[in-house]
Amino acid sequence: MKTPLTKRTTALFAGALLALLAGCGPSGERTQVRGTDAAAPPTGPRPISARGGLPGMPPVLDPGDVYAADRPGMLSPVVKGFPSRIYVPNTNSNTVSVIDPATYKVVETIPVGAQPQHVVPSWDLKTLWVNNNRGHTLTPIDPATGKAGRPVEVHDPYNLYFTPDGKYAVVMASLDRELVFRDPHTMETRYTEPVSCYGVNHADFSADGRYFIVSCEFSAELLKVDTQKMKVIGQQKLPFDGAMPQDVKLSPDGKTFYIADMMAHGVWVLDGEKFTEPKLMPTGKGAHGLYISRDSKEMYIPNRGEGSVSVFDFAEDRLTKKWRLPDGGSPDMGGVSADGKVLWLSGRYDAEVYAIDTRTGKQLARVPVGSGPHGLAVYPQPGRYSLGHTGVFR
Repeated sequence: MKTPLTKRTTALFAGALLALLAGCGPSGERTQVRGTDAAAPPTGPRPISARGGLPGMPPVLDPGDVYAADRPGMLSPVVKGFPSRIYVPNTNSNTVSVIDPATYKVVETIPVGAQPQHVVPSWDLKTLWVNNNRGHTLTPIDPATGKAGRPVEVHDPYNLYFTPDGKYAVVMASLDRELVFRDPHTMETRYTEPVSCYGVNHADFSADGRYFIVSCEFSAELLKVDTQKMKVIGQQKLPFDGAMPQDVKLSPDGKTFYIADMMAHGVWVLDGEKFTEPKLMPTGKGAHGLYISRDSKEMYIPNRGEGSVSVFDFAEDRLTKKWRLPDGGSPDMGGVSADGKVLWLSGRYDAEVYAIDTRTGKQLARVPVGSGPHGLAVYPQPGRYSLGHTGVFR
């Protein structure tokens, strides 16, 4: 004989059934409910998009490697017809030297505004923006033709980035002490975030795109900025007297930020999530830029003050090599060739550009350019979209 169900028993049964259904996705698999996992922990890393990534950001190809879209040959259809060139902004000459990497020769010199600092690929990969810092303009270059367009008025554009969703351009207004969020096409101002530090200059975004870390070179500080809210949510002073932080780069696994420091002569290692005090990894005098190899295994660190490049191995978590330019020099900013075989770096104080073999560290060429070469862009490069600077692709 069946026992009749009481109202309390029926209610408990219904509640349990609803809880079970709430914990199932469309395919019947268990999903997170109210921030707790109703099923056993997954055996592998969950996609970044499933962890609440920035809305509108293209999902990462590999949750264990944010640079998985940057492998040799993985050129976007947008850039496949573009000629391979090295675009070098000459800060003191107010020009951009254009190098053919096949011949190591300058094939064109483009006049631009006053004090060009960086050549920056746009989020949609269609435009190269020359940051004319003291000219207060951005000069667009069409990478399909190599021709410059009409300059756009933008005040104090020391450096330029793009949010991972492509919604905003972010101008690093160094002397204005501002982060200026602009339309990524017209460059019209959408929002301005004043900062209390001095010399905002470089940045990189977290793996989920929710925040980015900014270096302030003149006050030796780091900022943490909420991407959606466009607000500074963290600020700290570096624990080194006279520090001058420069380039910022996220590790392939998305767990660590590296910040080059030209006066601490090394790289700061930072937990971006916790934003606790970073530790210094000495590399060489005048550490300046940070560039990831095409296989995501190594990071190249040019030491501007001693004419060398340190090589960091991510798996071993240590520096494994140091390449020295045979005749000295001042290696600064640059990028890696599309095939991953050549590291291109500007010679900041020597009016030249260096081409370095990434397998051997051997210097392949020294190319004379204008005075004060700085943030050169290797273009095109693999990747689906650009986060800015001299080419940070995801």
